[in-house]
Amino acid sequence: MSNMFTLFEPSDEQIENFVAAQRDLPFSYREVGASQSRIPAGYPINHHRIQLGIGADAFARAKAALQSWTMYRLEWTHLYPINPPIAVGEVVCVIANHRFCRSLNPCRIIYVLEEAGGAAERYGFAFGTLPGHSEEGEERFIVEWRRDDDSVWYEILSFARPHHILAKIGFPFVGLFQQKFGIDSKRAMLGAVKDK
Repeated sequence: MSNMFTLFEPSDEQIENFVAAQRDLPFSYREVGASQSRIPAGYPINHHRIQLGIGADAFARAKAALQSWTMYRLEWTHLYPINPPIAVGEVVCVIANHRFCRSLNPCRIIYVLEEAGGAAERYGFAFGTLPGHSEEGEERFIVEWRRDDDSVWYEILSFARPHHILAKIGFPFVGLFQQKFGIDSKRAMLGAVKDK
């Protein structure tokens, strides 16, 4: 499978072949790692935050949910492999169901963030797009436990623009899918923390 778009659910073998062809390719954008500091000009920005709970137990559940990729366990998205390790260099493929087609979107983890002490404890990671992705850019996921008020937060920050011709043609719809992902992802993370 060389195409990132398909009308039907791809088989594991097709996905693995697609990912294998992407694994050693460079990132599809220049500003790798920019989600750690300053978002580059020329990219639409998506930013979502939600409070997940209060205290150490809520933070532990939020961290576990992030580590098990709960934010992608939605009705219309899933990952390949199913539960990849969160480690720098790990390649993961996001499979999205867009009703009329499926898209395969390979990414590589750029950095893992783990901060303790100070005003907040934070855990998260970011991944960047590979050439087979329909967009080009970066997405960061963080859970944070604030010391001042004991609150626990989930945050998504991304900068991305269309890369594939279909994403460029359907750019307004791409933005809608990004917003939908932000909302659904927050709901999934909140459910994972509250359900425990």
